[in-house]
Amino acid sequence: MRIKTLSYLALALPALLTVTAVKADMLSDIKARGELRCAVYSDVPPFSSPDPQTRQLVGMDVDLCTALAKQMGVKLQLMPTSVEARIAVIATGRADVLIANLAYTKTRGSQIQFSDPYYIAKEMLLVKQANADQPLSYFKGKRISATKGTTSEQSIGLKGGKAVTFQDTASGFLALEQNKSVGFVTNTMTAIKLITQAKKDGIELAMAKEPMALEPIGIGMKKGEEPLLTSVNASLKAMDDAGTIDAIWNTWIGPNTEYKMVREDRVQPLSSLKFEPLE
Repeated sequence: MRIKTLSYLALALPALLTVTAVKADMLSDIKARGELRCAVYSDVPPFSSPDPQTRQLVGMDVDLCTALAKQMGVKLQLMPTSVEARIAVIATGRADVLIANLAYTKTRGSQIQFSDPYYIAKEMLLVKQANADQPLSYFKGKRISATKGTTSEQSIGLKGGKAVTFQDTASGFLALEQNKSVGFVTNTMTAIKLITQAKKDGIELAMAKEPMALEPIGIGMKKGEEPLLTSVNASLKAMDDAGTIDAIWNTWIGPNTEYKMVREDRVQPLSSLKFEPLE
């Protein structure tokens, strides 16, 4: 019986070793292959889209991937993905990290893990100039337009407004221009562009001073990969301290670009932020 037991153990040992090897953490795999597989948008400027001349992907998120790989001491492999597939590419382990202007929400937080945010996006209420100084409480119960199925739509409910949704940004924005809604909710970048666009048409718009919702933007990773999360967070902090993130920001969406965005937030633990996560 002892001989038979030892035989079983001898047969099982290679299988146990194989299972152990398969369960090696992703950070070890990245170091072993010397390459970081970073998922980015396939065509969403200014974050990641093909350069018209070279057809190579360029953008803010591409530069962040490049800087992250350099900070981690490995080469970079970009993995283009769509908005619809970006969570799945991480949850299934096809990519190591996801940098795609990714906002933390309750649903996404249950599917993947997030790094410390490197900036805080805001859902902003775009209104006619006459209402620019009104507090958000003024808009409770009033019709506010947004693109259907977005976090912008969710934020209207959070603030007590009556959501009127449309299939695209242009239609929701037109509702505001035509006084079919008292406001239109979108992210700050889009709001700035729409204000400029409306001014050319002789319509004065402004953003309400209070944000409708806060959306921490971070790097997505597969759940349970704690060594990778620790490494990414440390790399982000080093990139922030060195001014690398500021330089990338200013190149693509900073004050001297069409988006005219000022980076106000530093890399900080997600747990330290006081905000109400969207679904």
